[in-house]
Amino acid sequence: MRVLHVITGLGAGGAEQQLRLLLRHLPICCDVVTLTNPGAVAEGIEIDGTAVTHLGMNGNRDLSAVPRLVDLIRAGRYDVVHTHLYRACVYGRIAARLAGTRTVIATEHSLGEKMIEGRPLTPGVRALYLATERLGNATVAVSATVASRLRRWGVAGSRIRVVPNGIDAARFRFDPIARTAVRTRLGLPAHALVVGCVGRLVPGKRFDVAIRAVAELPGARLLLVGDGPERDRLRELAVRLDVADRVLLLGECGGAVAAGEGDGPDIPGLLSAMDVFVSPSAEESFGLAVLEALAAGLPVLHVTCPAIDELPPDHAPGAHRVGPGVRNLVTALREPSSVPAGTRRAPVCEAVRHYDVARSADRLMELYEELHGRAAARPTGRVPGRLPGRVPAPTPSAPRTRAGSSAPAPAPAPTPAPAPTSAPTKR
Repeated sequence: MRVLHVITGLGAGGAEQQLRLLLRHLPICCDVVTLTNPGAVAEGIEIDGTAVTHLGMNGNRDLSAVPRLVDLIRAGRYDVVHTHLYRACVYGRIAARLAGTRTVIATEHSLGEKMIEGRPLTPGVRALYLATERLGNATVAVSATVASRLRRWGVAGSRIRVVPNGIDAARFRFDPIARTAVRTRLGLPAHALVVGCVGRLVPGKRFDVAIRAVAELPGARLLLVGDGPERDRLRELAVRLDVADRVLLLGECGGAVAAGEGDGPDIPGLLSAMDVFVSPSAEESFGLAVLEALAAGLPVLHVTCPAIDELPPDHAPGAHRVGPGVRNLVTALREPSSVPAGTRRAPVCEAVRHYDVARSADRLMELYEELHGRAAARPTGRVPGRLPGRVPAPTPSAPRTRAGSSAPAPAPAPTPAPAPTSAPTKR
């Protein structure tokens, strides 16, 4: 089985890193296409041995990307096309159907109540999403919370499958040597309380709440790991609150964030340097950063986290839910039971084991085999999910080379009777 993953970009984001992790555990041949931004994660995926193609898409309305993607899918003769993130799902599902691919799956990573991947959920965004969703065979939700949102949107429950994100817990194991090295490198006092946050710097993450809380805790430090459009505003807030020297905006940490390599501290090293992890976001689709912190043995203060909220309370004893305001967070940070003294770390909890990435990869593989088996059993003249009058069913064509050119057409039959029609090659 050959699978093509199509994703909007490959910078250091949660969905991007999750794709790389899954590729390491899927026992099949996979390729990756990124519509834009072949960043740090793209480099890591290629280091792992998976080919990455940059489509070079210029903006959301670059319709020329569709035929280029169609040619690429046809040339690769993929059995499954799997799309990730909003723009890739819209363009990728259309291109896959035009290319004749009969098994098309999308993973919904970042659907909130009012936003999807940082863009407002306008009627137009929702309509385009729902129209192209019907071109696929199934939509994967990364949590039951996302599945519920999809159903409220109008996606049929029979088309939704829940395959949670996965984590490689061993990678985030607490390392006391890394703790000392990172704290020394960042100029953090050995006994200072270090609060940590990881995520894209966008308004919905509400990292300003963490800055305001740390401002009320004399001597405390805040490590903000990630990048995004809110970076300058958060820096200005730290200056205005006179805590700029205690708030470190570390960016994406270069390739180290995605690959565990590079000159700067990576995520596991930074987690080892922290004393408590904070997730102030009031809306999440999964909460992978919280799981990574728990894997490092850190106590976690979160406003919401579907990955934890959907499990029994005793699965994550180190995770404590707090109210959304600054005062709630300050009170929790001052509570000794929430932030143990010293470098004592909790053992790996059941929640982390529950979301082991090998289990997620197995569930995804089962879905590939199920849907591909159904597609192979269907009559070849029908393209499921086609919108009548909108996307024509593809007709059998000559085999295509990797460069996208067609092989010569066969000579006509010598007899006057028409030749029997053969089924197109199964992809």
